Amino acid sequence: MILIRHGKTDYGAARRYCGFSDPPLNDEGVRQSRQLAARLKDLRIDQVYSSDLTRARQTARILFANDSIEQTADWREMNFGLFEGLTYEQIMEKYPTLYRDWVDDPKKVKPPHGEGLSDLGERVKEKVSAILSRHAGKTVAVVTHGGPIRIVLCDALRLDGTRFWQVPQEFGACNVIEYAAGAPPAVIAINDVSHLSARGTIVS
Repeated sequence: MILIRHGKTDYGAARRYCGFSDPPLNDEGVRQSRQLAARLKDLRIDQVYSSDLTRARQTARILFANDSIEQTADWREMNFGLFEGLTYEQIMEKYPTLYRDWVDDPKKVKPPHGEGLSDLGERVKEKVSAILSRHAGKTVAVVTHGGPIRIVLCDALRLDGTRFWQVPQEFGACNVIEYAAGAPPAVIAINDVSHLSARGTIVS
C-alpha cells in the first residue's frame, strides 16, 4: 500500500487547520504532485483510491491521469470542527485550554463539532481492511491526508494513539507499507519526500 499525502494548499502554506474544508492545490502543490508523478510513472499500480476532497482528487489526477480512481469520503482528513480554517495562534487565542487538552490526548478529546482520533481511526481502519481484502497480492495507492496516513502508520507500527502527532507527514510525501499474509505489516518508507529535491526510486 502506497499512502500519498496531497500537495500543498494555501491553507497549508498559512498553517491553517484544513480538515473537511475544501481548498484546491496551490502552485507549489501542483509542482509537488508532478514531481511525485515523475517518480511513480514506471511503478505498476493495480488500484488507486483517493479522498473525495479537492486537494486529494487533484493530486490523484496528476499522479494517475489515465487510471481509474475510486473516490471516497472515508479517506478524508479529520474533521477539526471549531478549529477548521484557524491557525495555531488563532486557536490558542480563542480556545487555549481545549487545544492543549486535544493535543495532549487526542484519543479522549475532540474539537466541538468535529471528530476525535477514535472516529478517524474507525473509518480509516475499516477502509484499510476492505482494501486488503479486495486486493490481496496487489499494489494499491491511496491519495489522502496527513491524519489518515498517521492512523495507518501508527497501526502498522503498533504505536499508541498518543504518538499520533509525532509521526511526520509533509505535503507530497510518500509512504509504503507491505502487508503479507501471516506476517505483521512491514513499513518500508515513511514521509519520503526525496522526489521533491531530486528524483528518487521508490521501493518496488
